[in-house]
Amino acid sequence: MSTMSTLHKRRTFMIQKLLFFLCITVCVIPAIVLAEPLIGGDQGWIEVRCNINGASVSFNGEYKCTIQAGSCTVPVYTTATPYTAFTVEKTGYYPYQGQLFMPGTGETRTVYATLNPIPTQTPVPPPDYGSITVDSSPSGAAVYLNGNYRGVAPVSITQVRSGSYSVACDLVNYQPYSTTTTVSMGTTSYVNCPLQKIVSPGSLYIVSDPAGAVTYLDGTYKGKTPLSLSNIAPTTHTVEFDLSGFYDWKSIVTVPAGGTRTVSATLAPIPASTTGWISVTSVPAGATVFLDGTAAGQTAGNGVLKINNVRSGDHTLRVEMVGYQPYSATVTVQVSTVSDVLATLVPIPGPATTGTVSVTSTPSGANVFIDNVLRGVTPLALADIPAGSHLILLRLDGYNDYTTTQQVNAGATNTITAALNPSVTPLPTRSGTGLLGVLGALALIGLYAYRRGK
Repeated sequence: MSTMSTLHKRRTFMIQKLLFFLCITVCVIPAIVLAEPLIGGDQGWIEVRCNINGASVSFNGEYKCTIQAGSCTVPVYTTATPYTAFTVEKTGYYPYQGQLFMPGTGETRTVYATLNPIPTQTPVPPPDYGSITVDSSPSGAAVYLNGNYRGVAPVSITQVRSGSYSVACDLVNYQPYSTTTTVSMGTTSYVNCPLQKIVSPGSLYIVSDPAGAVTYLDGTYKGKTPLSLSNIAPTTHTVEFDLSGFYDWKSIVTVPAGGTRTVSATLAPIPASTTGWISVTSVPAGATVFLDGTAAGQTAGNGVLKINNVRSGDHTLRVEMVGYQPYSATVTVQVSTVSDVLATLVPIPGPATTGTVSVTSTPSGANVFIDNVLRGVTPLALADIPAGSHLILLRLDGYNDYTTTQQVNAGATNTITAALNPSVTPLPTRSGTGLLGVLGALALIGLYAYRRGK
């Protein structure tokens, strides 16, 4: 009997000890479970709006979605590792990067991205160059291209723009030879000068009054007067004089075989000028210009009109164009001088097509988006906003987004006052029902065992 009593007491003690630990477990473990955050769990959403469809959206460098119909929405776990940055990108556009703030459970947070196109460079066409190769028979002739000396035949002349050119060859004791040739881009034109020997060459003695005139024979520079030229083919030739301050002189002369022909010219001076020029540039182009009340013409597509033979002295200039205020100025013209005038026309004000938007918020410092474009921080006043309906968004960390549609009236100030509401992020809750059920079952088993032990 004593042995049975001892066993009963020991069993009772063990059951009481087990019940004690079960009670401790029931009280402590749920508290620990509820205190520790779980990975994953409650869900929210991040909506990304963008002006370009087909753009890729990434959170912290991880692809999430593609913009369709102006937006895409990404579900996120509010208790998981938070996303802090987002990127929106598409080929041909500069990528957009922004900061992310995680939504609360059941909330949707909207972010905006505006992609701007990368400018494309217009390819520059290759230079429109060709070349000319000139030879003479016999070789050694001086070669002239459009009257300019370019070397001794055979010679290759490069970097010649497309077009038509005169080529001349000149060799002592041979008659000059000239021809024309055409140059095309990327090709070489070949010219051969078949020179004929002069049997009985003649000479030219050339003088001018005043002396020092630049002399050309058959279009080729020969020197300055007075000048003696030998070994000239016995045929007709063109002689030209050019001297600053005098009219050009030109004549055709015949050189006798074995003889000398004298060419003498008295150059006529150019009368002293009593006039000048006025160069008018208008902005925009196409304006009508009046000089001393008389129409002088219209500025060309480059905005310039040059008025010639304007007598020296003061003149009244007026520039007019429909839709712009007229421009007037007094211009002083000097002899043989160009007087430049820049006429910047001012548009005549028309009916107002824009208005002003004034945005304030409580608290201040909120980012202001108009039609998804960041325009500044409150308090903010924006002028020149096109009249019509616009989407206004105010965003401030720690506060709910404020969105409204504002009708902007032309010529008026449109006021928006927003009271921002603090955003409340609910604490994550975790249910310990399953664990409590298990612990409760263990307690009942222990109690049952205890009662049987009695």
